Amino acid sequence: MDILENHGLGNGFSHPSETKGKVITCKAAVAWGPGLPLVVEEICVEPPHKMEVRIKILFTSVCHTDISAWKGENEAQRVYPRILGHEASGVVESVGEGVEDLKEGDHVIPIFNGECGECIYCKSGKTNNMCGKFRVNPFKSVMENDGKTRFFTKEGKPIYHFLNTSTFSQYTVIDSGCVVKIHPQASLKSMTLLSCCLSTGLGAVWNTANVEAGSSIAVFGLGAVGLAVVEGARTRGVSKIIGVDINPEKFIKGKAVGMTDSINPRELKMSVHEKIREITGGGVDYSFECAGNVDVLREAFLSTHDGWGLTVVLGIHPTPRLLPLHPMELFDGRNIVGSVFGGIKGKSQLPHIVHECMSGAIKLDGFITHELPFSKINEAFQLLIDGKSLRCVLHL
Repeated sequence: MDILENHGLGNGFSHPSETKGKVITCKAAVAWGPGLPLVVEEICVEPPHKMEVRIKILFTSVCHTDISAWKGENEAQRVYPRILGHEASGVVESVGEGVEDLKEGDHVIPIFNGECGECIYCKSGKTNNMCGKFRVNPFKSVMENDGKTRFFTKEGKPIYHFLNTSTFSQYTVIDSGCVVKIHPQASLKSMTLLSCCLSTGLGAVWNTANVEAGSSIAVFGLGAVGLAVVEGARTRGVSKIIGVDINPEKFIKGKAVGMTDSINPRELKMSVHEKIREITGGGVDYSFECAGNVDVLREAFLSTHDGWGLTVVLGIHPTPRLLPLHPMELFDGRNIVGSVFGGIKGKSQLPHIVHECMSGAIKLDGFITHELPFSKINEAFQLLIDGKSLRCVLHL
């Protein structure tokens, strides 16, 4: 049986031999300006160049980073027209010259924080997952190979790329260092979330903080990333997992995946960090800031125990505001560190995490709260903006 028929997606998909080396015309959701509704329209997608891969996207989802870029919240994101999207899964349609680890028909997930495997960063044992070529770069809107785009309007106008991936398109071209081959029996719909939110949260617990059994943590912001932190903590045997959010509906999801305590700042007569110190006898061992708010970050930092507390920053902070910390506060033994993609080296380590998901060691139930056809992508954006969804998966 054809691999696409296994997913009920055989109809309407051109066999790779029919499209290899040719320009493909397909549907994509194009952002034409800050805050304007995405326009699902026909575009042209070039074949992959050297060390590139063209992928048929089967599933994609919406992340807050997509929303921030769509709004144009900072100068780096104001590049239009552009194809957003960075959480997805699909099948390799064709590969460019020099690509040896991927082939037509492979099941894959794109990653915004790539791994070339050859630069001084990838070879260094001193950095978790930074890559000289394919690190996160919000200013980058073209391909690494030649500084040009692979997307065009039907009239020939270039359409720009986003976060090394651009998954809001039926076909996309990605550098091979940003494409991970996964087990063919893994659920592509579920594995979509490993492109960003699940990997970011799980890896922050396992790699960046390396939390130990019996420890205590506080998670600030219970979106998909925050809940992935909770799931990662559960797998490590953390004894106390405190979730902090202003949306009480998030507590239901949090407790379902292992959260032990919940705090709604709007219901407190004291600061959040004071409450956490009170219920833990001095503070948590680790805190994870997943909201992208510097005021929340301060509360997360102060909620950790002096002498050894560690705060991991996961949220994307779109404003130019600086950290609200006095240097002397770092003298109390608390530390703070940022984590990109959970410190995970995508091509090297994600296949193992996929197997953990397939075995049930990592529980994915509940992360996908909505599913919609690709044509309703603007509705998916609104669901996330309104706080009604964790992840809405779009079927392409």
